[in-house]
Amino acid sequence: MMVRLRPLFVVAAVVAAACTSGCARNDGERTAANINTFKTEQAPDKLFERGKAFAAVGDLTRAEEYFGAALEQGADPRTVMPLLLMVCIQDSRFRLAAQYAEDYLHRHPNDPRTRLVLGTIYAGLGDNHDAEREFRRVIRERPSEAQAHYALGVLLRDTKGDTVGADEQFREYLKLDPTGPYAEEARTGLLQSVP
Repeated sequence: MMVRLRPLFVVAAVVAAACTSGCARNDGERTAANINTFKTEQAPDKLFERGKAFAAVGDLTRAEEYFGAALEQGADPRTVMPLLLMVCIQDSRFRLAAQYAEDYLHRHPNDPRTRLVLGTIYAGLGDNHDAEREFRRVIRERPSEAQAHYALGVLLRDTKGDTVGADEQFREYLKLDPTGPYAEEARTGLLQSVP
C-alpha cells in the first residue's frame, strides 16, 4: 500500500519544525528556506529524475511512487507514462499498471502505444475481452501498427481458437513488418505458408 503525504501536511510540519528551533528573528527566514526547499523537492522534474534513479538501482516500488508523484505535480505524462508502466510491469504489479494506463487513456484517448500496452497487460491478466477491444481499437485508429495486428492474431489463435481471424492478422503483420521480431512466429501461424 502506498502512502503519500499531503503537501499541506508536509508544509505544516516544515513550518512547525522551523517555529520550534532557533531564535525568533531567524524563524521566519528558516521557515521560508524550508518551504522553498520543499517546493524545489516537489518539482515534477526532480520527482521524475528521482524515479529514474530508483528504477536504475532496481527499487521499482519507490520508482513507481516518484513517477506517480511527478504526474500529480504536472510532469508531462507522455514522458513519464512509459517509464511508470515499465516499472510496474517489471515489478509484476500488472493491475496497478493497467489502472495507470486506464486513467491516462481517459485523459489522452488517442495514444495508440499506451493502448497497445494496456491490451497486452489485459491479455497477461487473462482479461481477453478487454485485450481484444484495445487491440482492435488500435488497429481501427492506426491500421499500420504492426504489433497490434500480431498481438490480436496471437490472442485470437490462443484464446478463441480463431485460426482464420489469427491468419488475417498475421498476414497483415507480415505485410507491414516482414522482417519484424515476430515475423517467424507469424509465418508459422498462417493457415497456408507464405514464402
